[in-house]
Amino acid sequence: MTHYMALLAANQPWNLLLFMAVPVILAETVAITELFILLRRQMDGTLRRINRAASIAAGVYFSGVFVYLLFTAVIPLTRDGLWRGPADWIAVGFYLAGVIPLGGLALLDLGLLYRQAGAERRMAVHATLVALFLVVAHVAMVFGMLDPTVLGAMPLDMHAGH
Repeated sequence: MTHYMALLAANQPWNLLLFMAVPVILAETVAITELFILLRRQMDGTLRRINRAASIAAGVYFSGVFVYLLFTAVIPLTRDGLWRGPADWIAVGFYLAGVIPLGGLALLDLGLLYRQAGAERRMAVHATLVALFLVVAHVAMVFGMLDPTVLGAMPLDMHAGH
C-alpha cells in the first residue's frame, strides 16, 4: 500500500475526513458552481459567493494540510528512506501538488492575483486552476490506489531487513 492510502486508512474515520473528504468536498463545490457560473456567464450572485467562499476555504485549508504533511510525512519518509517506490512518490507528490491550484484559487478570490484583469480573464484563470486541481487529485488517487510493487517497489516484507 502506498503511504497515501495508508494515511487515509489510518485513524478512521478522521484521516479520511481531514485529508480527503474536506478538501474534495470544497474542491467539488468549487467545480460544480464553476460549471453553472460559466454556463450562465453570471459573474455575481449566490453561486459565485459560494464558489468564492469554497475556493478561499479550500486554499487556506489545503495549505495547512500541505505544511502538516510536509513535516510529518514527506521529510521523515525521505530522511529515513521509507518511500515505497515510484507509485508512492507520484501519489504523495501529486496529492501535495494540489496546494498550487487550490492556493491559486484562494489568492485569486482574495484579490491577490490578477487584480487588474477583467472578470472574464479572472474566471478563465479560475476555471484553469479548478481543472488543474482535478487532474492532480485524480493522478494522486490513481497512483495512491496502485500496489507499489507494480512499478518495481520491493514488497514490504523485504524492507524489514533494511
